[in-house]
Amino acid sequence: MKYPKICQAKAINDHTLLIEFTNQEFKKYDIIHLLENPQFAPLRQSAFFKNFKVEQGGYGIVWNEDIDLSEYELWKNGMTVAEGELQSMGVSPLHSCQ
Repeated sequence: MKYPKICQAKAINDHTLLIEFTNQEFKKYDIIHLLENPQFAPLRQSAFFKNFKVEQGGYGIVWNEDIDLSEYELWKNGMTVAEGELQSMGVSPLHSCQ
């Protein structure tokens, strides 16, 4: 199965990402469970967590050379967000991915 790529993402608090995928769906991904792994320990720092980039082509989210999350992980383990919930987060349900 082919999974959608990431169009854009933003941090909605100190440990949760909101991801828009190329199929126009939004998902929330909470990183709390990753923080048990020493590799992901830097993500405990709010400023570091919020300083990521969407990898070119939408294949993942990258913080640095050692810390990243694939579109597969974010898609499979993210929680689907309804359009009404998007509005309460201050996110327009108008999709920006083409």
